[in-house]
Amino acid sequence: MSRSQTHRLRVSAARLSALAVTAGLCAVVPVALAPSASAAPVSIQLLNFNDFHGRIDANTTKFATTIEQLRAQNPNTLLMSNGDSIGASIFASAVQEDVPTLEVLNALDVATSGVGNHEFDQGYDNLTGLVADTVDFDYLGANVYQKGTDTPALPEYAEFEVGGLTVGVVGAVTLETPDIVSPSGVETIDFGDPVEAVNRVAGQLSDGDAANGEADIIVAQYHEGANLTTGLDAAKANRPEFAEIVDGTSAAVDVIFTGHTHQKYAYDAPVPGTERTRPVLQAGQYGENIGQVTLTVDSETGDVSAYTQANVARVATADTTLPRVAAVDAITKEALEYAAEVGNEPVGEITADITRAYSAPGATDRSVESTLGTLVGNALRDGVPENIGTPDLGITNPGGLRDDLLYAGNTTSNPANTDGVVTVAEANNVLPFLNNVSLVELTGDELAQVFEQQWPVEGRSSTLRLGTSDNVAITTNPQAPAGSRVENIWIDGVLVQPEETYTVSTFSFLAGGGDFFSAFKLGTTRDTGLVDRELWFSYLEDASPIEPDFAKHQVVAPGMPTVLGIGDTAEISVGNLDLTSLGSPANTDLTAYVVDEEGEVVDVAGEATVTAGAATIAVEVPLSAYEGDEIYLVAEPTGTAVGPIAVVDERTASTATGPATAVTTTVGKGVQVPIRITSDATATGTVEMRWNGYRQTATVVNGVARPTVPSNWKPGTYNIGFYYSGDAQTARSAVGVRVTIGRAPSVVLLTVPNPVKAGATPTLGIQVGNSSGVPYTGRANISYGGKGYQVLVVSGRAKFTMPPGRVGNHLITVWIDGNTLTAPSASTRGVRIIR
Repeated sequence: MSRSQTHRLRVSAARLSALAVTAGLCAVVPVALAPSASAAPVSIQLLNFNDFHGRIDANTTKFATTIEQLRAQNPNTLLMSNGDSIGASIFASAVQEDVPTLEVLNALDVATSGVGNHEFDQGYDNLTGLVADTVDFDYLGANVYQKGTDTPALPEYAEFEVGGLTVGVVGAVTLETPDIVSPSGVETIDFGDPVEAVNRVAGQLSDGDAANGEADIIVAQYHEGANLTTGLDAAKANRPEFAEIVDGTSAAVDVIFTGHTHQKYAYDAPVPGTERTRPVLQAGQYGENIGQVTLTVDSETGDVSAYTQANVARVATADTTLPRVAAVDAITKEALEYAAEVGNEPVGEITADITRAYSAPGATDRSVESTLGTLVGNALRDGVPENIGTPDLGITNPGGLRDDLLYAGNTTSNPANTDGVVTVAEANNVLPFLNNVSLVELTGDELAQVFEQQWPVEGRSSTLRLGTSDNVAITTNPQAPAGSRVENIWIDGVLVQPEETYTVSTFSFLAGGGDFFSAFKLGTTRDTGLVDRELWFSYLEDASPIEPDFAKHQVVAPGMPTVLGIGDTAEISVGNLDLTSLGSPANTDLTAYVVDEEGEVVDVAGEATVTAGAATIAVEVPLSAYEGDEIYLVAEPTGTAVGPIAVVDERTASTATGPATAVTTTVGKGVQVPIRITSDATATGTVEMRWNGYRQTATVVNGVARPTVPSNWKPGTYNIGFYYSGDAQTARSAVGVRVTIGRAPSVVLLTVPNPVKAGATPTLGIQVGNSSGVPYTGRANISYGGKGYQVLVVSGRAKFTMPPGRVGNHLITVWIDGNTLTAPSASTRGVRIIR
């Protein structure tokens, strides 16, 4: 008895029960091959699709019809999904948690499915709960384990009797899964190496031990694949994960289905260690193709003697007379009706119309930017979750914007649709194509090529102006030769460099070169798995209320400089400043603002009037500017910003020097501080003295400026900065000088009556003078006749009544201790007392 016969005798009753739905698949039919000596060959058809992503729409019944027509060609058929049937789904499926899609899979009698990363979008518990409870088959994940163990968290394989043979199907999901789904949803499970897991299970299915499963034919379903479709070797070189699948999968595996990358290919890949090949294929996305592999199998040995493979395109017309198609049609219609009802719900709010561009009332214009393009570009940039990526900019194609967001409501048909409300249906109408969101890594040179292709290219005669996020500024010269019309690109105010790499968030349509933007294909593209509708709705909700942004991002400015030196002048002509979206104001003024490194406007370098969206502005970089400042040309009232132009200082260097010794003075005496400016050029201009908000400017004469420390500064030591302004030829410089101001010297003057008669009490006059300019007020000390006295000096004057003294000559001394402004001083006079 052969291995396959022995195994079939050991099939459990439970498994046979599970296989009842495929009983009609087990008939054997002859094939046009020479039969083996031992048994007639069996033809087995394997049908596979991947990355369906809940496409419940007008094409769903066509997808089902394609499957049923292929099924009818061979009664020995096994239908499988290779993951991502749900998740990142279109609205009609997503609004009901993908239950309509799961019901479609059931109606089509899908036998099993490899698990994809999007099956984990709502978490492992949802997969093993709602999803598993809804479908009539197992999701397979041989490389999904319970946290911290090697215990399978999902069924690893499934077995099916097809044409009298056992087909074993092993599933494995991309190792990227925990990085591209919500971490909290998969925190109880681990993801291992997919090839290692498939090989382990394939070994069990081919080791002759029925206890761990046995299969005549082994099919591996990897939810992982190639990014290139230009050939097997190129695809392997481009994606190591795919190379490992092709070269590392066990020779026991007869067929390899792949997915995840949304590509369409069918490769005859060498089987490691043999001279055979085996089919390796992927069927694209969204049910657009069905992967078909037909195996010719020896019914006695289970050996595959021949195979064919193809990706069969979805049929153009549905056939609802087929029973399974009719069931799919009913599910689809019900889901679409429900989606239409739910579409009345609000999803966001706007403050005014946000629309496409118009050349005339009712005539959209794809050759210019729009407020709607900016909004969608912002959503593409800001709506990607951080665990998936951080785009530098968002880009949308104008043809992808299919409707406007209008402020006026429509409460007649929907009471919730008041002014400013954006409903689910209205938001969906803007982006109805349900592209996936892609992240594309492009060099600066490749990014410029993308924008170059806005003008007519081979295959497209029209101009298509891409919409960009609001952190992008571009200057162009439409009259320049093709390939050089895009002159400058800035992202977040930084000039794009040709060799630097930038991450663009865009739709899969553009990422794949749609609308003849083939330069996108020069970069490295990663499918985020996000459907544009999902990202778009989430962004509208989070960003509301949303105002229209009337700023242009792409303007005509031939030869606009990206660098100007201090003192330089430039005449810049700027055009194409106005938008034509509904409500867009016409610009009237263009101003060249000097902005410092902190982002503050510090000066104006030029002004001009805008007429019909164009202006010529004379820009003169002021001498007050610093290297590192930037100049933006800003049009008002839209806020369109062109640039920035980097400010550099290319003037001859200068050196500012102060006095060789410290500068000292006293209160009340201003002092000049000579500042010498040394330069290879003849320095002119000014030197500004700065201290604690005080500013004083002195002109440079013969290389020296002499600012003066004011006479009214209080005593103390000052570290004063002296800043040379520079001139058209000479760069600025600065020096610090320490200036010490002492208290003002004072003098005490005494008025003494002489001689004084004995017994008299004459009045002594006291006067205190100083150079501070502030009359002295304070105590005066008096020594007379061996005793001490004090009087109060007010505004520099005081009187003292002298006591009677003895006849003879005496001395009277008066001194002051000084105050914050005035230094101490003293005076002594003689007093003669007579009889």
